[in-house]
Amino acid sequence: MWGRIKRWRWLLLIAGLLAAGLLYALWPEAIPVDTARVTSGEMSVGITDDGVTRAKDVYVVSAPVTGYLERIELEPGDRVESGALLARMTARPSSPLDQRSRDELRGALASAAAAEAGAAAALGQSRRDLARSEELASRGFLPRAQLEAARTRVATDNSAREQARAEMARLRAMLADPSGSASGTSVTVRAPASGEILSLINESEAVIAEGTPLITIGDPAAIELVVDLRSREAVQVEEGDRVTISQWGGTGDLAGYVARIEPFGRLNISALGIEEQRVNVIVELDPSSRAQAARLGHGFQIDATIELWRGEEALRLPIGALFRGPSGEWQVFIIESSRARIRTIELGHLNDEHAEVLSGLEQNAVVIVNPSGEVTDGVRVKVRE
Repeated sequence: MWGRIKRWRWLLLIAGLLAAGLLYALWPEAIPVDTARVTSGEMSVGITDDGVTRAKDVYVVSAPVTGYLERIELEPGDRVESGALLARMTARPSSPLDQRSRDELRGALASAAAAEAGAAAALGQSRRDLARSEELASRGFLPRAQLEAARTRVATDNSAREQARAEMARLRAMLADPSGSASGTSVTVRAPASGEILSLINESEAVIAEGTPLITIGDPAAIELVVDLRSREAVQVEEGDRVTISQWGGTGDLAGYVARIEPFGRLNISALGIEEQRVNVIVELDPSSRAQAARLGHGFQIDATIELWRGEEALRLPIGALFRGPSGEWQVFIIESSRARIRTIELGHLNDEHAEVLSGLEQNAVVIVNPSGEVTDGVRVKVRE
């Protein structure tokens, strides 16, 4: 037996080497993966949306009368005090009358004069009748009801005469300036409060109607932020929640807090045609950020993140390591002895970067981030360099 082995030893050695090489070639390689550690640290959850700044008190100055507006010489940014002159207007004069209108007014005046004359004659007759009725009544020859009827006729005729006289006065006033050339009354427009000119709505000379907006006045130094949230997000926000303001144009972030939540939602249609109910959340700047935010004015755009929850020592892992199990539970791959092992975990809060681990993992555990489809339970893995 030993002789046969000795005779075939080289052949057996070669066969063994070939089998070892084939086994090595077919042996599955370790899959390279990216990893991260479960850490303990600060974590917060918030809602981020865009918003705008606005002056707390904005005054829109409108035209007090219908008339001619002189050109406004003020410019946006000019400082004005309460009661300062903003603009001058000339009240609209009476419109000129054409020939037909004047003839109609003269005819109406003649008719009113005839009515006044008739009413005066009727009043004179009713007064004489009343005098006779009072004399008969004093002798006891006239019932009291007839005496009261006579007095009523006098009052009615007197009212008709006064009405005719008032109509004559009105028509004479309309005919007093038939050309309409009388100049209007000068009217001044003054600032209702101290502040800066935010915008000029109507600057040029023009004939404008009463109530037309002219100027907006406010104090850009006293601003607040208006963040437009969906109603289902706004119900999660409470007064006093911390707010981080970013993308405002300056360096660093600004700090603020939720001052109030408006109780009125409004319909908004997005660019994609989706109907949403939106609610305004009003944010006040912290005193430490007001000096830095002095460059912001009325109507400037910002991004705001409203903090809903914060943990100072939360056990967290990157959300890229998470995936759903067969029953919808949260799972991750951990590395044990160079092999991937599935671990089911329980999560708490989640944000855009991390997930809070409540159970299933310990601190410093190594998890696979963004595992590929090749990674399965028990497969050999190696950390990608």
